[in-house]
Amino acid sequence: MPRTTIAVVNTKRLLAIFGPRDQHLRRIRTALGVGVSARDDSIHIEGEELAVLRATEIFEQLDRIAREHGSVEPTDVADLLAVATGDRPLVHCDPIEVQRPGKHVLPRSAGQATYVKAIRENDVVLCAGPAGSGKTFLAVAMAVSALRAEQVRKIMLVRPAVEAGENLGFLPGDLQAKINPYLRPLLDAMREMMDYELLKRLTEQDVVEMVPLAYMRGRTLTNAFVILDEAQNTTVAQMKMFLTRLGVGSKMVISGDTTQIDLPPNRQSGLVDAMNRLQEVRGCVCVRLAGQDIVRHPLVQRIVEAYEK
Repeated sequence: MPRTTIAVVNTKRLLAIFGPRDQHLRRIRTALGVGVSARDDSIHIEGEELAVLRATEIFEQLDRIAREHGSVEPTDVADLLAVATGDRPLVHCDPIEVQRPGKHVLPRSAGQATYVKAIRENDVVLCAGPAGSGKTFLAVAMAVSALRAEQVRKIMLVRPAVEAGENLGFLPGDLQAKINPYLRPLLDAMREMMDYELLKRLTEQDVVEMVPLAYMRGRTLTNAFVILDEAQNTTVAQMKMFLTRLGVGSKMVISGDTTQIDLPPNRQSGLVDAMNRLQEVRGCVCVRLAGQDIVRHPLVQRIVEAYEK
């Protein structure tokens, strides 16, 4: 039976590769049907020839990740297994460097890589895709990376205040307290990119600004990275107003899920309209993500497919 050995040399790195309570090890062993053991700071793999080759490649990649970042995440293992078993094509894309030390973000599908490339190369990017396809998360990562590299001076997070089929009434508190529930997904993504204290300081200094779409009229945004989330719930007039805020040195990323529009039936979605109007406009790029780009729990992809049917 074919066997191979990978020298890791570092016990701490070996523990990171195998994961807490060997969860990464068990996942690889089950998925590929190989025997894996560790002796003398080395990984020993045996099984069918093709399975051993795949497992060897995965463990070598995990060793590189552990060496560069000090830890291995379950998503790293899932991505490598998906590529090794042919469920997902290998994605080539430079990592997105964010503010949290040792943290980087990588697109996990070909569609996501196209999305990131579009943001890097264009000033206005419109993206439509299902829940869990990384629209918001990758946009926030690119914004934080641009701020870190001093390509922009501020980040603006914008959402229309439209409830998903429920009337929440008058929320208590000041403007920030009222809009906080609408902007929570953007804030959650940003907190994964930078430490809480840094985010708090940048928010207090207005370097990171959270704004309801209705308050954007009359502003001109220069040297800013602006993200409009849940854009499927904008009207055509609101979208035009938002797009014309673009100033010198700024980028705009507009994202939404066109299958989850909460506007009244007689209102056309500004995102749908804009993606039709702007697809031939130079400097504007329209990206459409699909079910295969969903990177949440695997069940999410099956749920989306069931609703599409």
